[in-house]
Amino acid sequence: MQTSSKYPNIETCNPSTCISGNIRKSNRIIANIFRKHLKPFDITDSQLSILFVVTKGSSITQKRISELLYLEKSTVNRNLTRLIDKNYISTNSDSFLFTTESGQAFLESIIPHWNNAMTEVRGILGTNGENAINLILSKLSK
Repeated sequence: MQTSSKYPNIETCNPSTCISGNIRKSNRIIANIFRKHLKPFDITDSQLSILFVVTKGSSITQKRISELLYLEKSTVNRNLTRLIDKNYISTNSDSFLFTTESGQAFLESIIPHWNNAMTEVRGILGTNGENAINLILSKLSK
């Protein structure tokens, strides 16, 4: 469909070069690979990221998780609720989060599958692609 010169911005705009759109597409492609590998475990990649952060961190709060993962507080809260309901994460009287024994056992069992997803994505991206993603993240998170 051809647009009239009445709309010059539409004529000159090329949405296929949109950085946000391309990052979102890349994210969906990578997320689908992880979803395939994690499907038998009934956990999302976002929940798994939170479980990793809580397990690797010490004295971590919901606010700190939100900051580290660049997630909205409501998203963190929703995912934490699911992880707490599954008895993977618990909280103490000071509102610090920690991984339960059950959560640690679960994480231990899922890591080989997470590694398989990482290997598949790395095979697609190659070293240059992975380095490019790390560079982008480094520049955006300054």
